[in-house]
Amino acid sequence: MSEEPMLVLMKLSPIPTSCGSPDFDPDPDGNPGYAKRGCVWVVCLQVIKCKAAVAWEAGKPLSLEEVEVAPPRAGEVRIKVVATGVCHTDAYTLSGSDPEGAFPVILGHEGAGLVESVGEGVTKFKAGDTVIPLYVPQCGECKFCKNPKTNLCQKIRVTQGRGLMPDNTSRFTCKGKQLFHFMGTSTFSEYTVVADISLAKVDPKAPLDKVCLLGCGISTGYGAALNTAKVEPGSTCAVFGLGAVGLAAIMGCKVAGATRIIGVDINPEKFGKAAEFGATECLNPKDHARPVQEVLVEMTDGGVDYSFECIGNVEIMRSALEACHKGWGESVIIGVAGAGQEISTRPFQLVTGRVWKGTAFGGWKSVESVPKLVEDYMNKKMKVDEFVTHTLPFDSINEGFDLMHAGKSIRCVLTF
Repeated sequence: MSEEPMLVLMKLSPIPTSCGSPDFDPDPDGNPGYAKRGCVWVVCLQVIKCKAAVAWEAGKPLSLEEVEVAPPRAGEVRIKVVATGVCHTDAYTLSGSDPEGAFPVILGHEGAGLVESVGEGVTKFKAGDTVIPLYVPQCGECKFCKNPKTNLCQKIRVTQGRGLMPDNTSRFTCKGKQLFHFMGTSTFSEYTVVADISLAKVDPKAPLDKVCLLGCGISTGYGAALNTAKVEPGSTCAVFGLGAVGLAAIMGCKVAGATRIIGVDINPEKFGKAAEFGATECLNPKDHARPVQEVLVEMTDGGVDYSFECIGNVEIMRSALEACHKGWGESVIIGVAGAGQEISTRPFQLVTGRVWKGTAFGGWKSVESVPKLVEDYMNKKMKVDEFVTHTLPFDSINEGFDLMHAGKSIRCVLTF
C-alpha cells in the first residue's frame, strides 16, 4: 500500500498553537498550517492576529486595533481582505441611527479579497479564490431564493441582524472582548469570516481595489433601475441624490434606454459627474421656491416615469413619489432612513396610479449575479473605475469617512 497521504482533514477546534507535537509531524516542505498524522494530512487552522478598525461605540471615530480572527467553522470561509470601500451605510450605523447597530463592532461591507481558509463542509471555495463578500446572501434553498420576485435570502437573516455568525457566535475578539460582525461581512478588518452563502467567486484578473465596490453601492443603484424599476426605453427618470448610488442609478437608466434622466441634488458641484454617467440635465431644489416635485411635474409634462431616492431622507422620498406621473409613475426607495422614521403621502397619490417600492442590493440575486457584474465591468460594459475618487491606505480610514461626509468623494477605497 502506498505511504502517500490519502485524506485531507480540517481541524477546527481546539486549534493547536503548533502542529509540531507527538501527534503531528510538520510538513517536510515547510508549508505553514499543514502536518501529517501517519498517512493523513491535517490542515491546522489557527487564530490570526491582524489589523482592523473597531467601532467601540456609536458616534466616535474608528480605532485601529490588533484583533484576533478565529478560524472558520462549518459552512464558513475566512478571507484576507485586499480592498474595501467606505459607504454611507457604515457611517449610518456608526452614527447610532441603525436600529440593528451593535457595539463594539467591525464595520465594512464593500470588500474584495482572497480566500485564506474554509471550514468544514465548504465545497464551493478553496484557498486562493478571488471573492467578494455579500451582505445579501443567496442560499438557493429558502423560499425567498426560490422566488424570482425577490433577492432577500432569509437563511441567516436573524443572526446576521444580531451581528453574529449563523451559530450565534462571533469570530472577532479584541483586548479580551468579543466584537460584533456587521452585515455578515465586516470588511474593515484585514481578515474576516463570512458564511459561504455570503460570498461570490469572481474573475481572479479583476482589480480588487475597483470591484470591491460591486459589493454594495454600484450594484444597488444600477440594479434599482434595471431590476426593480425595470426602466423602459424612451423613459423619463429622476434620480434624487448624486452620490455613488445615485450615479449608479443614472448609469442603469441610461443602459435601459431612458432618453431623459434628471439628476437632483443640492450640491451643484456634482452635476458634471452626473452628466458623465448619463444625466441629461440636473436640478438644484434650492434654485426654486416651489417644492421640487412640482418643478419636476412641470418640467416633464405631468411627471417622470421613474424616480429613485438615493439619500435616505423621508421627506425626499415623498418628493420622489409625487414627482411621478399619474397613472403609471414608479418611485423606488434606495436610501436607508434613520431608526423610527416613517414615510407619508396622501393616499390619493397611490390611488391615482403611482407605485411606491423599495430595493435592497438592487434586486440582484447575489451569488449568481455579482460574478456577472464583474464580467460586465471587465468587458467595459459598465463603469466602476469612475466611481473611485480616492484610494487611501487602510490606516487612513477616518480620513475616508471625513471625505465622504464633506461631499468630496464619490467612493474612497482603502487598501491593506
